[in-house]
Amino acid sequence: MKKLLSDLSPEELERLVAARGEPKYRAKQLMRHIVAYDSYSEYTDLPKKFIARLEEEYAERALTEKTRVTSSDGAVRYLFETVNGDLIEAVFLPHGYGNSVCVSCQVGCAMGCVFCASGHYGLKRNLSAGEILSQVLFIAREKKNDGGVRKVVMMGSGSPLANYDATLKFVSLLTSPSGLNIGMRSVSISTCGIPDKIDKLADDGFGGALSLSLHAPTDEKRKKIMRIANSYSVNSLISALRRFFDKTGRRVVIEYILIGGFNDTESDAEALKNLLKGLCCHINLIPLNPTDGCDLRPCSKKHAYEFCDRLTALGLSATVRRSMGSDVAGACGQLKNRTVEAQKKNDNEKIYRK
Repeated sequence: MKKLLSDLSPEELERLVAARGEPKYRAKQLMRHIVAYDSYSEYTDLPKKFIARLEEEYAERALTEKTRVTSSDGAVRYLFETVNGDLIEAVFLPHGYGNSVCVSCQVGCAMGCVFCASGHYGLKRNLSAGEILSQVLFIAREKKNDGGVRKVVMMGSGSPLANYDATLKFVSLLTSPSGLNIGMRSVSISTCGIPDKIDKLADDGFGGALSLSLHAPTDEKRKKIMRIANSYSVNSLISALRRFFDKTGRRVVIEYILIGGFNDTESDAEALKNLLKGLCCHINLIPLNPTDGCDLRPCSKKHAYEFCDRLTALGLSATVRRSMGSDVAGACGQLKNRTVEAQKKNDNEKIYRK
């Protein structure tokens, strides 16, 4: 497989052009084209011989669009194909205060959360920093006349902290002044909970937002819906979040999917109060988005707001998140899975006809 220019930092681009005998300023020219997500035909300010040499070793772009679905609320879910044929998803989320993009960091996922479609086929591989970045670059190019991209969240398929090095390099490329120059505070990393990697994230100077996918206030309940709960207790996760806040001063976000009759009771609210006492955090309540093959169901919209009010009355900061894209395979992994299954069906029909 050809290498990716989007994987390279400004310093690495400088070494690349030097190795090709080109002047140093070529690195900045290359970076401008990478950030613009240009095709090689658009590299008109570079020598043709240099471009030809790049084409031999580097893919024109890291991703191509396979398909997309657009929601009635303006959210767009993209299905991309990588250079080696893997399928990944990213979502454009329009907001009046600034558009955001939700990116994937792995092909599939190993975490096995029962409510999530991302891990349906398991984990195939990690994405490189350039493959993660290219999801943002593609969408930023397409939406440049609609406000561009102001915020990036790593909440798509895969676990960012399980792909730690690529995640950190992606954040560095994304926030680079010579890149998209998105502010660190406009970058959010989500984790289902790996305490030592949370500690490492703080030690490595991450200054963006950190979100923990908690989804249940006790180990007993969490183990029923999240495989990772068998490895790390909720107390160990919250302790890691406390250390993260102490080191960074950044309030953390608790992501909490509301599952009807399972984690939305009065006792769950009390358990959350006791678990999160003294932690500088905000609880993001997310009504469950039903996925294919999952029997869990969301609570009613009315009950979601009642649960939120109960948490607030207990002294916690909480809001109900506005769901976007739910009418068009809005949950992580759904579009990919349906595309794969449709292709399998089509292939089987072709075999049958023969």
